[in-house]
Amino acid sequence: MSLTPSRWWHKDRHADRRPFLLGRDRVKRAIRAWFEAQGFIEVEPALLQVSPGNEVHLHAFGTDLVRPDLSRERLYLSTSPEFACKKLLAAGETRIFTFAPAHRNRERGALHHPAFTMLEWYRADAPYQTLIDDCAALLRCAAEATGIESFSWRGRSVDPRAPIQLLTLAEAFRRHAGIDLLATLTATGVDRDKLAQAARTRGYRFSDDDTWGDIFSRILVEAVEPVIGNGAATALIEYPSVMAALARPTPHEPRVAQRFELYACGIELVNAFGELTDPDIQRQNLTAEMDERERIYAERYPIDEDFIAALAHMPQASGAALGFDRLVMLATGATHIEQVLWTPLPE
Repeated sequence: MSLTPSRWWHKDRHADRRPFLLGRDRVKRAIRAWFEAQGFIEVEPALLQVSPGNEVHLHAFGTDLVRPDLSRERLYLSTSPEFACKKLLAAGETRIFTFAPAHRNRERGALHHPAFTMLEWYRADAPYQTLIDDCAALLRCAAEATGIESFSWRGRSVDPRAPIQLLTLAEAFRRHAGIDLLATLTATGVDRDKLAQAARTRGYRFSDDDTWGDIFSRILVEAVEPVIGNGAATALIEYPSVMAALARPTPHEPRVAQRFELYACGIELVNAFGELTDPDIQRQNLTAEMDERERIYAERYPIDEDFIAALAHMPQASGAALGFDRLVMLATGATHIEQVLWTPLPE
C-alpha cells in the first residue's frame, strides 16, 4: 500500500508552519551556543549502527550493508546516538553534544514521528544531578530564543524559568498512586505479585500475564504522569534499577538507579543517566532486555560488542537525551510535532 501524498510542501501549508520552523532554528542556535560556552564539542555520530539499541519496546529500521564483494551485513538506523557517544567518551572526549537524527518504527502521533531529532549530551566525571541543572538552562535557552513566557500543552502550563522540581519514583507512587513501590523491589529483581496485589487494591486494571514492568508502566502513565510537570518542570528521579539497563545503581539504595526523566506540561522531554560503565553488568542487562523483547515480539537486536568493549575504557560519566522536536513545540506553541519538522514523512 502506498503512502498518502503529503502536503507539507504546498506553499499555503508551508506558510502556516514556517513560524514554527523559524522558531526551531532560533532554539537550535541558542542551545548550540550554550553548549559551546560550557566547553562542549559538537559531534556527529553515524546513523548506521550494528545495533539500534537494546530497549525492549523500541522498534528499529533495518537495512543491509552490501560490500564490494556482495557480502551482506544487517545494520540499523540508530534509535539514539547513545552507544556511539559513549565510545567517544572512551576515546577521550569529555564534554560532547549532538543534534542527532533518530529513527523509531511503530511511532506516530502528536508527539511522535518515525524520524526525529535527539539532542544528547555527555559529561565525563560529572554526577548525574548536574544534568538537571543543564536541563533547567536548556529550558530557559529555548524560551528566551522564542520570547515565550510560558510553555503550554493541552491545558497545562510550565514556567520555563522556574526551578525544576525533584520527585523520586517511590514518592510519586506513594503520593499519587497510594503504592509502596520500594516494597515491590528485591535485592535481585522485583516482586511481581506484591505489585499486582497493591495495584488491584487501588483499582488498577491489568492482565494476569502482565509483568511487573507492565503494571509499573500502567500506574506511571495513569496516576503519575498526568499530575507532574505542571507549573514547573519535574525531574522524576531514582527509577527502579530493573527499569534502567544503562544506568548505574544509586550509592544509597542499589534497588534504584541514577536515572531521571524530565516532564513539562505532561510531556516527557528528557531521559538521563549516571552511566553504567561495567561491561559485564551491561552485557547482562542488555541480554535481559533482548530476552524480554524476544518473549513479547519474537525478535531481538544484536548487542554492539564494540560498545561493550569500549565501556571498559570509559570514564565515569553522565548523559542525557532530550526530544528536541518536543522542546521546540513547547517553545513555539506548536500543537503537533509535524509543525516543527522541516520535511515530515507522508502518512
